[in-house]
Amino acid sequence: MDADVIIAGAGPTGLMLANELRIAGVQPLLLERQPQLRETPRANGLGGQILELLHYRDMLSDLQAASTDPHPVPRFPFGNVHLDFSHLTDPPMRAVQIPQPRLERLLEERAERLGTRVRRSHEVLGVSQDQDGVSVEVHCPDGPYRARGRYLVGCDGSRSKVRDLAGIPFPGATYPEVNRLSQVTLAKGATRCDNGDLDVPGLGTLRAGFTRTDHGVLGLGWLTSEVLMISTTENENTAYEDDAPMTLAELQDSIRRVIGVDLPLGQPLRLSRYQFQDRQADRYREGRVLLAGDAAHQFPATGVALNAGMLDAVNLAWKLAAELHGWAPPGLLDTYHSERHAAGARTLLHTRAQMALRRGHDPAAEALRELFQELLRDEKPLRRIGALVAGDDFRCPQPDGNKHALNGAFVPDLTLDIAQETSSIAKLMHPGRPLFLDLADRPELREIAEGWAHRVDIHRAGTDDRPADALLIRPDAHIAWAAPVGESSDALLPTLRQALATWFGDPQSHEEPHHYPATDRTPVMHTR
Repeated sequence: MDADVIIAGAGPTGLMLANELRIAGVQPLLLERQPQLRETPRANGLGGQILELLHYRDMLSDLQAASTDPHPVPRFPFGNVHLDFSHLTDPPMRAVQIPQPRLERLLEERAERLGTRVRRSHEVLGVSQDQDGVSVEVHCPDGPYRARGRYLVGCDGSRSKVRDLAGIPFPGATYPEVNRLSQVTLAKGATRCDNGDLDVPGLGTLRAGFTRTDHGVLGLGWLTSEVLMISTTENENTAYEDDAPMTLAELQDSIRRVIGVDLPLGQPLRLSRYQFQDRQADRYREGRVLLAGDAAHQFPATGVALNAGMLDAVNLAWKLAAELHGWAPPGLLDTYHSERHAAGARTLLHTRAQMALRRGHDPAAEALRELFQELLRDEKPLRRIGALVAGDDFRCPQPDGNKHALNGAFVPDLTLDIAQETSSIAKLMHPGRPLFLDLADRPELREIAEGWAHRVDIHRAGTDDRPADALLIRPDAHIAWAAPVGESSDALLPTLRQALATWFGDPQSHEEPHHYPATDRTPVMHTR
């Protein structure tokens, strides 16, 4: 074997997967067909549940330090209306503004510190698998070669070669809208109004937000007081290649078609183009081949793909590690598909709703948007939609037996008192290991957990207003089991044993030693 896991694609999903595998003691081989990191950002920020997960991995502070705005106003587009959380002290969704190339650079630097290097200009051309592993035919500047791993994960985007070679259907639709995004400096003579509108000499005032015409939609916002964010949406029959760059002239032509006049623009800082797709792979696993990120799903709205893809990676990594280390209970790896396919379906639900809110141009569509925005003025529906977009409303399905309301949820970052020292859930989650937290000094529960102490970190801790007497937490920060406050041991002990065995296997199962290949090793070349 050249590696435990071969990863095709070194975007945010593939890099996050490589990082998570390394902290779990697994050696990946990371292949990327592009010769260098893309400098044109496909995304300009990161938001949702993944930010909490990065905090739990002690990575959020580095992300914020590299950000263009670590704490932007929590106001997000939703189908040409807005989710405005700015008046809430604890918004259900937050974001960090960071261009995707900068995010990828941070993730790649961390992967290198952990012992994994990206093999650039290495393109996967063939895949075959058997009961022991996967063989991958790769082409690189030095010629073709074959690499061998126990598993292969396709993180290679919407046009995934791995998905096609594995024979996994990718049903759905491509919408006719072409979306052009830009960040440009303020043109000479133009001024920003106090309300965010743009005053242009000889043209008048352009309203901040979305302007609809018979020919499309113009979006106008601000990255900073001197940098405009301008977008257009038009119906076109043109199919653009992913790698085809967009020019400033193309953007200006699109603006002219949409609003009927020329808009003076300053220096372009970002230019990109995309078309919305609505697709989800039938299955995320085919034997020893798995899919994650854009290879598994495409959503017809912006701002959610990175969150979904990187959470795919976190969910998958510890389950692959369990299989490779020999202690995975039966069916554990299959829960990657059942959980993340269901999470992807939730994301498709709200992004399809955004598409419906965005597309109509008649009075009925305008009334729908107006009514929806009116409902969002109330805190309860606003929070509910925010949790849906962030991914926080999804709960991993749990085995029968323990019905606590927290089961399957993402664990909150509780402040903890451990041996008279202040700690937190986030600090305990840094190593990416399972946790058992006794929050009510229940020695009989700890005694059961001790049988899995070689796989599960066990802590006795105190916390204010504890949500449960004890919590069992998976490496991806989802709660696998929770003890209701004050519930009897007779009721709790059987369900705790079941949860430990369901997620972390037989405590007596043999764990395979691993002999990893050298981290700077290039697979042996096979000429053809």
